[in-house]
Amino acid sequence: MDKVFSQSIEKQFEFDEKVASVFDDMLDRSIPFYKEVISLICEVIDANVSDHSIIIDLGCSTANTLLELSRKSDKNLDLIGYDNSDAMLSHARKKVAAYGARITLVNADILGLNFKKCDVIIANYMLQFVRPLKRIHLINKIYEGLEDDGLFIFSEKVIFEDKKLDKQMIDIYYDFKKSQGYSKFEISQKREALENVLVPYTQKENIKMIKDAKFKQVEVIFKWGNFVTFLAKK
Repeated sequence: MDKVFSQSIEKQFEFDEKVASVFDDMLDRSIPFYKEVISLICEVIDANVSDHSIIIDLGCSTANTLLELSRKSDKNLDLIGYDNSDAMLSHARKKVAAYGARITLVNADILGLNFKKCDVIIANYMLQFVRPLKRIHLINKIYEGLEDDGLFIFSEKVIFEDKKLDKQMIDIYYDFKKSQGYSKFEISQKREALENVLVPYTQKENIKMIKDAKFKQVEVIFKWGNFVTFLAKK
């Protein structure tokens, strides 16, 4: 069970073994409708791909999305997950082996990747950890890596332009976390650890970033408070 922030923090947030060992529990209890969003993403992907389609998950962590896609789809898909955390990939490989799934997992610096042409790229709650100056360059590379009509599906924590509404949404989110068993101390510790590590955009800024990269279409397919899932089509 996630107790990472039950004691005073000594460093900024990072995806080390301490986090990796409880990461699935952290996701379930920290992201509203996490499992439903993953299921929705996989349903959308399965409806838009065919046998031998290549699906890439950037920042795949413990491979939840790829495992769910492998379970849901009866198509012969090439599933590839990239992450730069050995600890995350170690847990991912154990899960992939346990489920007997055919998923390729690669340790790589996502910012340095040269994408081979693929049909779908996923980035769940990952872009917010990429520094803003580098984020648009990554989006451009994602665009170039997709086949024509390829899909880029990504989920992000967002901020609101209306500062009063933004504060209200944060308070509602913290109430959600408290309902999941996190204490006020744990919530404040995690907020401090993520300071300047997680840099969210507004929904409008995310959409502009996608359009600036020349994607022809971008839609919101899920939203709860300050959590949004986008679908962009090349």
